[in-house]
Amino acid sequence: MACDLWLVPLVDVLCHSADNPFAEELALYDKALGDAGLPPVPVYAYMPGLSGDVAPVAGFDYDALHFLRRAYLLQICGLPVTPVDELGGDYEQLLEMFETTAQQSHLVWHYDHAGAYVPVEFPHPLSNDELLAGGGPLGSSHTLLRELEYVGPAIGIDPANPPVAPAPPSGPTSLEEPAATPPYDDNPFARERHVWLGLHAAATRSLAQGSMVVFS
Repeated sequence: MACDLWLVPLVDVLCHSADNPFAEELALYDKALGDAGLPPVPVYAYMPGLSGDVAPVAGFDYDALHFLRRAYLLQICGLPVTPVDELGGDYEQLLEMFETTAQQSHLVWHYDHAGAYVPVEFPHPLSNDELLAGGGPLGSSHTLLRELEYVGPAIGIDPANPPVAPAPPSGPTSLEEPAATPPYDDNPFARERHVWLGLHAAATRSLAQGSMVVFS
């Protein structure tokens, strides 16, 4: 099944528009941030080169996303990061055995099909009843990027000089539709690397451009 990542520019021409399609979500995020003593989602003044256009930034398969999450949990828990051909019971066992660690990870503790990362610094994913009823825990682009940089070397990626990110999907894909990904290479961590590059591109651009990363 396909997972798309979209960049939502946090510019006033979109966020302050009466037609802003993300108004309800942003209000929920602001409440969760405020309850945690954090500033609201930043909104930037329009400047040349920015617009309110929402655009895809990456796409990958849900299973591949879980492969990367598995690698991160193994790494953070001090276990060998070994490649596997398919997800077995060991991933669910990792989630159960290291539930607290998983819940503190912005990479792991996030809905597959919904939710967002915002360019606000906070250590652990934010969660409340309203968020869980909709898009799930709210993540920080800052912390997601740090977690990606942490797990990168374990799957053969130098975070300081990563490969070129795959091209984003040309348009939205449905939940049941296969992800439009290029053929994987012969690297034993090819699936993990593909997702890593997409998430890294999304987090980097989120911070550089002042955008929100949205899962769909």
